[in-house]
Amino acid sequence: MEFSALVPEIALFCLAFLVLGLDLFSGGDKRKWLGWLAAAGLAAIFVLNIFWSWTGGELVFSGMLKPDLLALLFKETFIVAAILTVLISVDYAPLKWHGEYYGLVILATLGMSLMATAADLIMLYVALELTSITLYVLAGYLRDVPKSSEAGLKYFLFGAFSSALMLYGMSLVYGLTGETGLKEIAAALATSNLQLPVILGALLLLAGFAFKIAAVPFHMWSPDVYEGAPTPVTAFVSVASKAAGFAVLIRVFIGAFDFIQPEWIAVLGALSVVTMTLGNVVAIPQTNIKRMLAYSSIAQAGYVLIGVVSVSALGVASTIFYLIMYTLTNICAFAVVILISNVTGSDEIKDFAGLSRRSPALALVMLVALLSLGGIPPVAGFFGKLYIFAAAIEQGLVWLVVIGVLNAIISLYYYLIVARVMYLDEPPSEEPVPVPVLSTIALLVTGLGVGLLGLASAPFLYVATKAAETFLASL
Repeated sequence: MEFSALVPEIALFCLAFLVLGLDLFSGGDKRKWLGWLAAAGLAAIFVLNIFWSWTGGELVFSGMLKPDLLALLFKETFIVAAILTVLISVDYAPLKWHGEYYGLVILATLGMSLMATAADLIMLYVALELTSITLYVLAGYLRDVPKSSEAGLKYFLFGAFSSALMLYGMSLVYGLTGETGLKEIAAALATSNLQLPVILGALLLLAGFAFKIAAVPFHMWSPDVYEGAPTPVTAFVSVASKAAGFAVLIRVFIGAFDFIQPEWIAVLGALSVVTMTLGNVVAIPQTNIKRMLAYSSIAQAGYVLIGVVSVSALGVASTIFYLIMYTLTNICAFAVVILISNVTGSDEIKDFAGLSRRSPALALVMLVALLSLGGIPPVAGFFGKLYIFAAAIEQGLVWLVVIGVLNAIISLYYYLIVARVMYLDEPPSEEPVPVPVLSTIALLVTGLGVGLLGLASAPFLYVATKAAETFLASL
């Protein structure tokens, strides 16, 4: 039965409305358990996804969905991001009592899961809008905080603009091929001689996807939204939304636009260079940690684009591995940011002064996250970049690797600025930073995960490679 392919998504839908329903009929102290319920439910769905997901790769629901191993890995990444986001949200004072907030996080995860599974442009658009609308609301969730309201509005306006461009691109592709299914589009284009109109349609589609991954020139929303949104939402958007954007980028461009592959490889290669360079250079003068991580996130999208441009099993596998690594690393960093913000009331880098003396373990976890983002061995970020660069070299894109390595060196400057503040600056007080139970769990999971992906990366890359080979073989 085809519905069995959607069991994880149905479970996410039911969990979201269970949390929302309980929030309506709960009051006072009882609401504090909604975060625990959301995290436990997502953890159960994570396990369910492993044992129940239909990963044969057959098209279901009239070709609308393709639940293969590639989709499974992306869906598990989204669920892990959602679990960790919920855990760090419970200890974030403005959000901890809001059941509807946890419901929206789960609904966003549902939308991302459908994005990763979509094999049809219509399903892709519906899933993308479900994801986007919930994220707009989450970004502006703190209505009484002007920066949060501004973040939600800016996110919505830029998102609406990019969605309009993407829809126009979809209409062009449909008009040229008469199809909305990705496999059917690829078959129709294989016998077509309308190269220029197809390139235009693909570029318009790319505008929508570039917005989701915060690639230049569709990155402009990112710094303001990251700074203004509630910090747990910023963490969620920075990793889960980006991973979902890359999931659809891989499915659509590698799966449907083989007809113009040399052209879109050139465009994405140029986009990669501009994105990582701008992100790293503009991150250097930032004094707000959330804005710095926003520009860091832009730069990270540039690195991941190298894997997509490689168009090979190793390229797709390294992209998946990098996104899993980045999810754990960035949420780890934002978890520490939340704890510091709870004490200081601000998000400035100077607030990390002397953290190594106030809370040595917290400073160590943040240092591991920063080193991973910078690509320093032996943590996961080093192997993420290594595999992506190896995939590019395999395809003869040495020039792109050289630019990527230079950018990685530049990024070390602003990551180490934070490390210097933590370890060399004088602390404003000697009082330890409180670390509640759920934040401790999130930090342990992410910190150990970053270490494990570094010390034992081969098994994870093997699974990602199998997913990539299965996906490419089905095209």
